[in-house]
Amino acid sequence: MPSNNRLGDIEITDPKAMRALAHPVRLAILDHLHRHGPTTATQLAPDVGATPSVTSWHLRHLASFGLVRDSEPGSDRRQRRWEAVARGFRFKAPQDPADEEGRSAARMLSQQMFLRYSDLPIQWAAEVEPELDPAWRRLAGLANTRVVVSADELATVEDDIERILAPYVTRDAAERPPDALGVRLMRYVLPEGTEEQTGQIL
Repeated sequence: MPSNNRLGDIEITDPKAMRALAHPVRLAILDHLHRHGPTTATQLAPDVGATPSVTSWHLRHLASFGLVRDSEPGSDRRQRRWEAVARGFRFKAPQDPADEEGRSAARMLSQQMFLRYSDLPIQWAAEVEPELDPAWRRLAGLANTRVVVSADELATVEDDIERILAPYVTRDAAERPPDALGVRLMRYVLPEGTEEQTGQIL
């Protein structure tokens, strides 16, 4: 599963890998590794809501699909350390309408990701936003923009967004300004469907 995109994400095309990742603990494991870097199953366990042995099993399962790998050992060489193979991951439903396995797997992973992150804005508003410096608070928040575009135009919009983001996503930690903070940019791209499908006038 090579990376062929500007952000350095691993691209998941195997339906079995999509189904393997469509699990709350495995998504939590990858999220933690992406944010905090290499760690052990024991250190991961409290954050992902599983015992160390169950977390270790999930890590090995993710490794079998090339999503995580062994990292350099830490100070305690008896403990196995794990890392994500890429900065992030991405997947798409297959274009072939006959590929029901791929479409079903992509749908399952999408649903799990929506469930995992659905409460994140509310949690941020309750716990993080009140403590932010006013300058950061002014820049934060929600944008809900509706556009009417063709599929090709939407692909162009997505490509332009990634082109802008790529230098910030891929730069080394040493290149970040001293006052930099982690910022999560959540993009929901939700085509509304036809009037017949939605029962709404678009």
